Amino acid sequence: MSITYRTAVDLLTSPQPKPHLDAKGYQVVVVSYADTHRQDLVFKLAGVNTLVSVVSGPAQLALIDAAAQAGVRRFAPAEFEGQAALRPQPDALDRGKHEALNHLRHYSQTRGMQYTSFVCGILYERFSPGGMYARNIGLRSGIGAEGDYLVHISQKKAQIPYGTNGQPGIICMTSAEDVGKFVALALGLPQWPPELRMRGDRMNVSQLVNIVETVRGAPFQKVQYAPQHMASALQQARTSLDIQAQLRAITMIATANGRFDFATPNLNSLVDVTPKTFHTWLQEVWHGH
Repeated sequence: MSITYRTAVDLLTSPQPKPHLDAKGYQVVVVSYADTHRQDLVFKLAGVNTLVSVVSGPAQLALIDAAAQAGVRRFAPAEFEGQAALRPQPDALDRGKHEALNHLRHYSQTRGMQYTSFVCGILYERFSPGGMYARNIGLRSGIGAEGDYLVHISQKKAQIPYGTNGQPGIICMTSAEDVGKFVALALGLPQWPPELRMRGDRMNVSQLVNIVETVRGAPFQKVQYAPQHMASALQQARTSLDIQAQLRAITMIATANGRFDFATPNLNSLVDVTPKTFHTWLQEVWHGH
């Protein structure tokens, strides 16, 4: 599904009907991203000013091509993580993002279509009851269940990755709700830079685990991972052909290497949003559990 804007959030495109969104007053247009339906997609995007994508891979590339052909003025790809410049190439976590950005750079130069990557770091929802999957987020990521990233709160277990500097990895984080607020207000900005960075909190993984322990009122079983330990875990996962274990190890290595950290959240100073801190958000979502 992708969100397109004419003057407000009035049109959604999706490969399947979305009756729950219809009920909320949105106009949902069913589209196909297949090459054989390209002109139909171009037709349905006619008159759209801004498009925010939440699809990835070949579907997003088709959407970018159709948007450029339809004269869409601004396009935001499905990024919503760390900065593109910090990703290794090749990138096991890419899911077509590198190619999408190349497409957008091309159309920026040849058609004047503005684009921006919304950078939000790690979503708080990774640490919610049931993980991101329970919130219908990251369903294709392969590592969206509770405990797939750093902390399994229900089991009181935590993993703390350390970088080559001997310090715990640092991450920026934002709640999905606040990301939505930031993005909605960013639509009103007169110009989009190639990257708009937002965050609700920034801390190292050890500090994150301390907050989780405080909120849950209990100590966690903590395992510290040096770079060589994470490399060994990744090699073992590759040897056993365990894709999910590979993704977990790669994401932990990326965390230790600072992939999800950024010092300057430029969007925070451009729009009027007061994001929730991680501590406040965690208290709210785990209350009663």
